[in-house]
Amino acid sequence: AGAPVGFAALAVLFVTTAAAMMRWAMPKRGSQPLGKTAYCSMASVSGGPAADLEVDALIVGSGISGSCAAHHLFKNQGVTSLLLAEANPVVGGNVISKTDGEFTWEEGPNSFQPTPAIMRTVYELGLSEDLVLADGSLPRFVYWEGDGAGQKLANLHALPTNLPGDLLDFNLLTIPGKIRAAFGALGFIAPPPPAPYEESIREFVTRHLGEETFERVIDPFVSGVYAGDPDQLAMRAALKKIHRLEGLGDFGPGLVSGAVNRFKELAQEKRENPPDPKWPTYKGGQLGSFRRGLQTLPTAVAKELGADRVKTAWRLTSLARDGAGFLATFDTPEGIKTVRAKTVSVTAPTRVVSKVAADLVPAAAALDKIYSPPVASVTMAYRKEWFRELPGATPGKPLVGFGHLLPRRMGVRSLGTIWSSSLFPGRAPEGWELLLTYIGGSRDKGIGEMTEEEIVKQVDADNHRILLKADAPSGKLLGCRVWKTAIPQYCRGHLDILDALEKDEANCPGLFLGGNYRSGVAFGDCVQYGVDEAVRVGQYLAKAAA
Repeated sequence: AGAPVGFAALAVLFVTTAAAMMRWAMPKRGSQPLGKTAYCSMASVSGGPAADLEVDALIVGSGISGSCAAHHLFKNQGVTSLLLAEANPVVGGNVISKTDGEFTWEEGPNSFQPTPAIMRTVYELGLSEDLVLADGSLPRFVYWEGDGAGQKLANLHALPTNLPGDLLDFNLLTIPGKIRAAFGALGFIAPPPPAPYEESIREFVTRHLGEETFERVIDPFVSGVYAGDPDQLAMRAALKKIHRLEGLGDFGPGLVSGAVNRFKELAQEKRENPPDPKWPTYKGGQLGSFRRGLQTLPTAVAKELGADRVKTAWRLTSLARDGAGFLATFDTPEGIKTVRAKTVSVTAPTRVVSKVAADLVPAAAALDKIYSPPVASVTMAYRKEWFRELPGATPGKPLVGFGHLLPRRMGVRSLGTIWSSSLFPGRAPEGWELLLTYIGGSRDKGIGEMTEEEIVKQVDADNHRILLKADAPSGKLLGCRVWKTAIPQYCRGHLDILDALEKDEANCPGLFLGGNYRSGVAFGDCVQYGVDEAVRVGQYLAKAAA
C-alpha cells in the first residue's frame, strides 16, 4: 500500500504542481544576439535637452511580462500615458508564432498551463474565442529502456494522471524504486543540510524520493522546464513551490503531508479570490494556446494600445535619472530617440539590465552572472504513415499524447518533443503530424556552436529513433531557431542576487526591474508578473500625483 501512496504524491507534486511536465519553458523575451549595441548606464542627466517623448510609464520589452504589464496598466490602472518599447521588429519578444498557410508552429514558448491571471488577460483582450485548450487526459511520456523498467510500446512510459488507477500499470520505476519513493514521500527522510547550504534539485529529490525517481522522472522534467543541470539548479529557487512543502505539513517533513496542507491553502485562496464567471474556464492538466499561436497575446496588446504607444525595433541603450523621473535613450530605425518617463519597467534580459541599470541600481550588475544556456527549437513535419506503432494510436492518428521527455541516461541528445498536432487542432494539414523538439541546454552547450543543418540532422535522427519507422524519410523542416542565451538558470546564489537587487531597487523609486529571471520562467509566471507590476506602477504614479 505504501508505494502507491508515495508515488501518487510524486505524480501530483512533480507533474501537476510543477506546472505540467510537458510545458518546455522557453525564455519570454530577449534571447537574440546583442549585435554591436553599446549600452550605457548614467546616474543622472537632470537638466538635459528636451526628450522626443514624455510619458508617465515606460515599459521596455514586449514579451509576455512587458506586454501583460502594459495591458493591465492601460486597462485596469487607468494609465494611458505609456509607451511599450520592443527591440525586435515585431512585438512578442521571444514569443514567435509562425505559419506557412498550412502548418502553424512556435519557435519560442510552445504553450501554457492555464491560470486565473492568464484567463483574465485573455478575456480582457477579447481573445476567448481564439483560446484553444488541449485535452488534459492526454498522456505525457518518458522514454526509457532497460535497467529493470517494464516493457512499454516504443519504450514510452505514460506518467500517471488518473490516480490511483494509473499507478497499477506504471512500471517506469522498479519495485525497490517505488518503495523508496513511497517512504520518502511519507516523510522517512534524512534532514536537510544546515543553512546556508543550498540543496541542488538532484540533492533534494534524491533525499526525498531516491536516485531512481530522480533519474527517470525528475531529471527529464528539469531538462524540459529549464534545459538545466539539476546539480547546479538550486531547489529553493528553481522549484520553490515544491521546496516549501518540506515542513509545511502537520505530519512530518514528507512531501505528502506538505501537499495536503498546500491543497488546503489553494482551496482557501480560490474561495477568497474566485475567478470572474466571464473568464474562460479550464480543467486541471490542460495546456493552452491560441489558434494562431502564442504571439496572438502580445499582438492583441499592441492593437489595444495603438501605434502611438508601441514602438518596435527600439533598443534601449542607456537609462538615467532625470529629476524625479528617468531619461531613456533608444537606438531606433529613425536614429537616436529619447523618452522621459515618471516610471520605467525593464523586462529586458539580464545581460541588458546589468549594463543599463547598474549605476542606478548597483546590484543589477550581478545579473550578468545569471547563466542562460543555448537551446534550439526545431519544428518538423512527418507523414502519418511514417510513424511506428505508438501507445494509444488509432488508424489515421499515430500520435495521441502531449509528447515525450528524454532522460539524459538514455543517450538521446534532444531534450524532449512536443507532439504539436496532437495537442492543438489545425496545426498541420491532413495526412501530416507536427513535432516541436528542443535540444541543447546547460549540459549540452555545444549546440550553440553547431550549424542549423547539423542541429536539424540530429533532431531528425532522434525523432526517427523514438517515433518513426526505420525506413521513414527525413522530415519536412519548418523552422529552426537557435537561442544563444535561452532560459535563465536559477542556480545556487540566485536568490541572493535577487535579494540584493530588491534592496538596491528600493533606493531608486520609479524604476522596476523584472522578467523571467525574477518572476519564474513559466508563461503563467510572466503573466502574473504583468498583473502585479501594473498594480505597483499604478500605485506609485497615484502616490506621486497626490
